[in-house]
Amino acid sequence: MKKIETYIRPDKFPDVQMALDNLGSPGMTVTEIRGHGMQKGVTHQWKSETIKVDLLPKLKIETVVQDRDVPKTVEAILEAANSGQPGDGKIFVTSVEEVYRIRTKESGERAIS
Repeated sequence: MKKIETYIRPDKFPDVQMALDNLGSPGMTVTEIRGHGMQKGVTHQWKSETIKVDLLPKLKIETVVQDRDVPKTVEAILEAANSGQPGDGKIFVTSVEEVYRIRTKESGERAIS
């Protein structure tokens, strides 16, 4: 099993959610976060002042999928989240050693499907 952790622009969430729903994704956790990548934030002009915003709003989406579903899940996220502009986000894929469903005490792949 793999955990797919995705950081995206908030305005791309509806597209990413639809893409994951269309794949039959088992579920997701979404967290509102702030951060910056290599662009180090943005600068805005307001009246005669320059305002630097170092931490930009982002969403973190976490989902756990079976190993065989990783390529299609990552591809769906890449397509849905891409605006072609700096700051589109990142996807991290990590191994999940074990998972348990508390209600039924199921473990492994049965606990995520």
